[in-house]
Parts: sequence; C-alpha cells; structure tokens
Amino acid sequence: MENVNAQPEFKRGLGLLDSTMIVIGSMIGSGIFIVSADIGRTVGAPGYLLLVWVITGIMTVIAALSYGELAGMMPHVGGQYAYLREAYNPFIAFLYGWTLFLVIQTGTIAAVAVAFAKFTGVLIPWCSEQHILFSLGAFHLTAAQILALLSVALLTYVNTRGLQEGKIVQNIFTSTKIIALLGFILLALFVGRKSSTIAANIGSFWNATWTQVAAGKIISVTQISGWMLISAMGVAMVGSLFSADAWNNITFTAGEVANPKRNIPLSLALGTGTVILMYLLANIGYMLVLPLTGSPEASDVAGKGIQFAISDRVGTAAASVIFGESAAVIMAVLIMISTFGCNNGLILAGARVYYAMAKDGLFFKNAGVLNNKSVPGAALIVQGVWTGLLCLSGTYGDLLDYVVFAVLLFYILTVIGIFILRKKQPHVERPYKAFGYPIVPAAYIFLAASISIDLLIFKPNYTWPGLGIVLLGIPVYFLWKKVGSRIKA
Repeated sequence: MENVNAQPEFKRGLGLLDSTMIVIGSMIGSGIFIVSADIGRTVGAPGYLLLVWVITGIMTVIAALSYGELAGMMPHVGGQYAYLREAYNPFIAFLYGWTLFLVIQTGTIAAVAVAFAKFTGVLIPWCSEQHILFSLGAFHLTAAQILALLSVALLTYVNTRGLQEGKIVQNIFTSTKIIALLGFILLALFVGRKSSTIAANIGSFWNATWTQVAAGKIISVTQISGWMLISAMGVAMVGSLFSADAWNNITFTAGEVANPKRNIPLSLALGTGTVILMYLLANIGYMLVLPLTGSPEASDVAGKGIQFAISDRVGTAAASVIFGESAAVIMAVLIMISTFGCNNGLILAGARVYYAMAKDGLFFKNAGVLNNKSVPGAALIVQGVWTGLLCLSGTYGDLLDYVVFAVLLFYILTVIGIFILRKKQPHVERPYKAFGYPIVPAAYIFLAASISIDLLIFKPNYTWPGLGIVLLGIPVYFLWKKVGSRIKA
C-alpha cells in the first residue's frame, strides 16, 4: 500500500540539456547589450575591451570547471551553499546564503525584471518608467515596476507548479534567445560591418584611455598604461563579470538533476563555454558596426560610438545601423525574451538554496518543506516577496553594484574549498577533478583576489558597502541559531 503520510521528495527531472539551458539562460540577461559602453569608457581601446571580455571568459570557465569537482563530490541540493558548509562550516555557508537571499539572487531578479519591463515599454509606452502611477514624497510607483512585479509573480507561480513547468519555460526561452542572439551576431559580422568603422577601431586598437563623465558630459580623457591600465581593466570587469555571472545556479538544483555527478560538471563546461563565445562574438560584432570612441554630444549613433550609446544600450545602437528605424523594436523583443528566460532560471534555482538553509535550521522553517508538486513552494514565495519589495524600492541597482565584490569573495572561498576538501576528504569519490589542479584553480584565486583588491581601492563606494552586507550576516547568524528555527515565513 502507498504511504499517504510520505513526504514529497525532489524529482530528478533535469537532464544534461535542461541543466545546460539553466546555465546559459541564467547567464544571458540584458548585460551583454549594455555593459560594453562602460567598459569602453574605462579602457578606451577596442583591444583592451576585448581583452576584458577574454579575461572574464577565462575566469568564468576556470571557476565553472573547478566547481565541477565539488558538484561531482557533493551532488546536494543548495550547491555552492553546501560546498562552503562542507569545506568550512555552517557559519560561512550562512553568510553566503544570507547575501544571496538579501541581495545577490533577489537583487538580480529585481534588476532583470525591471529591464524586462523597460524594454516592454518600447513596444507598449504605458509600461515605461516615465509612466508614474503614484507618488508620495520621494517614492514613485511606475508602470514598469508593476510589470516587473507581475513578471516575478508569474514566474514564481509557474515554478511552484512543479519542476516540469519551470523546465519547459526555461528551455523554450533559452533556445529562443540563443537563436536570436546568434542571428544578431551573424548580421553584425557579415551584414552591418562598415569599413570606415573597422579602420577607426583598428587605428586605436591599443590606445588605452580612461574617460570620466559627469552629468552626461566628458570631464577628462586620460591616457593610461602600466599599473593604471591594469587597474582600469579590473574596474571595467565589474560589468563583464556581472554579465557572465549566475552560471553557478545549476549547482543549487543538484537534488533534481539526473546523474548529477556527470551532468552538472558537463553542463557547467558546455554552458559557460557557449555563453562566453557568444559574448566575445557579440563584442566583435559591435566593433564592426560602431566605433568604440565617441562623444555624448554627437547627433548620430556612429558619432556617439560604443562609449556613449544612448542609455548605454550598445545592442540597440548596433542594431540601428543594421536594421534602421525598426532596431529599437527588434532589440526590445530580443531583450524581453532574454530577460524573461533569465529570470525563470534564477527564480527556479535560488529557492533551492533557501530550502537547504532551512533544512540546516538557518532559514524560515517552512522554506525547508516541499509542496505537493515536489518543489520548495514556500521558499519560492519568500524569494518572490523579497524580490518584489526590492523592485518597489528602486534600490536594486545600487545593491547589485555593492555585491559584485561579495560575489567574487564567495567564488574565491569556494575555489579555495577544493584545496581544503582535498586535504579533509582525500578518499571521497571525485568523478570529475578540477581542470589543471592545483595551478589553474590557484590562478583563478589570484586573479579574482587581485580584481577584488582593485575594486576596494578604485570603487570604495561600491565595494565596502558590499562587504558590510556580508558582515551584517554575522549577528543574524547567531540570532537565527538561537530563535530562527522556530520562525515560519
């Protein structure tokens, strides 16, 4: 007889293709269409802009291949949270989970949801940020925020209905955006290319400059070389690293991946490799269509260049050269598809970390319970509510600037965890071992630590608050240990 009192269990419904789609879909949002403008202002030369993306790609793939060892060793729900708990202790793991819930995952979902709403506003002006529905003092509620809230609520609901439903949405939207992005890249490479643009970019290929801007005007353009150039590249990588982030989300869903010891490491390698290649090709495409350097006062997209594309929308500027007046609509549709699919993966995966934390007594008790569809419904709802509050607050953009440092910090700790676990648990089965161990993982630690120190020096207004968010979790941890296990959401 069937046991009617049996508790729901996770279903291993994610195959290799599904897992790879989560990696790709979670990585590609709106960043690739925007952040190259700021990178261009910071390094000022086509060669160094590409080098920033190459280094970002190398670091991302190295980290993903390193995580493959941990994923094979510990195919546990919660992924990176579980790796930190096993390598260090529950305290360090909690600080990661705390920062993930407070800012990293929810802030990213909020930012991506608002990006979805902004570009919907291109097609439906009612949905724009300029359409203010309600004001009270400094607080303004816009139609874009409402649409962002509705998109988060819809995707949260879909994912509470079961893994199959979330997986279908992920596969459809990720496949569509891969095809659309590849189509855009091919058109930029072979149709939109302009000989005058190519000549201008080749002529200044390694001429590095750092352009300071305030109130939409250029304050200074400084020739840079040596240590200042290295520092500028580190600062520029904030955008590229953020655009290439969230690949680790597949590790959160390890309890639902079929043959996780094989499929998670493989999906990490295939997914990150695919995205980084497309990112590099997209940036090459941009520079075949638009000059890198430009002026904010120019009247056309070529004069503004990549550096001063309107609202940093480099993708739209490049598309306008290829498609003409219809570019804004075409890019709006592409980014809507991209951001909607991105958020589905983030929403699906993030809740699994809070489930694992709740099982350890470090999050709301009912977040550690699966609903009758075998998914952590309460964790999904708590995540959705907090994300909604961030959407309404309008602070998610600042918060995301703050957490790039925190994200790097936890990546460094996790890769160091490989070395620790090789000592602590030498006999545990490792179906896959970190590529190039110990040299390649050590190189990642060195690069990521160097960038973190660079950001502490050159972007203190962003990095120190990020560190503060992490440290704020220390008293919360001890408070939660005392009373938290009894708290329900």
